[in-house]
Amino acid sequence: MSSFVDRTTKVLVQGLGKTGQFHTDKAIAYGTQMVGAVHPGRGGTTHRFEGATDASGVPGRPDTYAVDLPVFDTVREAVAATGADVSVVYVPPAGAADAIMEAADAGLRLVLCITEGIPVQDMVRVKRYLEGKPTRLVGPNCPGVITPRQCKIGIMPGYIHEAGRVAVVSRSGTLTYEAVKQLTDAGLGETTAIGIGGDPVNGSSFVDVLKVFEDDPETEAVMFIGEIGGSGEEEAAAWIAAHMTKPVAGFIAGTTAPPGKRMGHAGAIVAGGKGTAADKIAALEAAGVVMAPTPTDMGAAVQEAMRRKGIL
Repeated sequence: MSSFVDRTTKVLVQGLGKTGQFHTDKAIAYGTQMVGAVHPGRGGTTHRFEGATDASGVPGRPDTYAVDLPVFDTVREAVAATGADVSVVYVPPAGAADAIMEAADAGLRLVLCITEGIPVQDMVRVKRYLEGKPTRLVGPNCPGVITPRQCKIGIMPGYIHEAGRVAVVSRSGTLTYEAVKQLTDAGLGETTAIGIGGDPVNGSSFVDVLKVFEDDPETEAVMFIGEIGGSGEEEAAAWIAAHMTKPVAGFIAGTTAPPGKRMGHAGAIVAGGKGTAADKIAALEAAGVVMAPTPTDMGAAVQEAMRRKGIL
């Protein structure tokens, strides 16, 4: 079984607006078991998805699909009717925090929040609500998670992924796709690719994900992608030095970003002289991570890290 999701994962979509419909359709085309939708006020209806399946999905599937997805008013109702264990949130920022907490209250093991722009104060409330609960939150402001040829949950392009040997964890969505494409082109492929999001308060940290990858027998190496702002990369470097046995390659975005200026993500900002790219790179190199100097070098860095460990 994959680290987070696989072909047996049953997924709910929370928020069946334009964005939710578009990406749910892409997930079904990929082969993901989308079993229901939650959209208050539309309970008792169905939403039809149909089209051609994604060639990069599960081999042997039909060429076309036609799914009448049942819609529920609440997550609890949806879980009871479908047996879903995971949800993906496309709810607009004003209601996204409540959607996450509703999913946790229904007992889902994993919630992926794609929504960007959730107020920080709302996420502080979510973090406190999730304490002590078995639900793992990934995001918000993240691309989601994919196990190639098995399950795609989120907004990543499925066709660039290929089942393989390397796990990817990143704060950046687009850099995740760049790393994945390089790994696929190099013939290494991916076990799991996951984006943890670029907001200052999120559900899963680098360390949380690295722990899962370290315990995953199918993962032979890890590609780690960070950026300026916060201390997550430095904390990950300390954990890698103390506990990681698998080779790790890394890249830090934002080496040329001026202090005090936000770069892309809400959490990508150097403040008070902390969170600089140079500090993060130094910490990761000291932990034995092979650092890529540019985004185009990420695949080569993974190969070098694997060579140093004698597994390539």
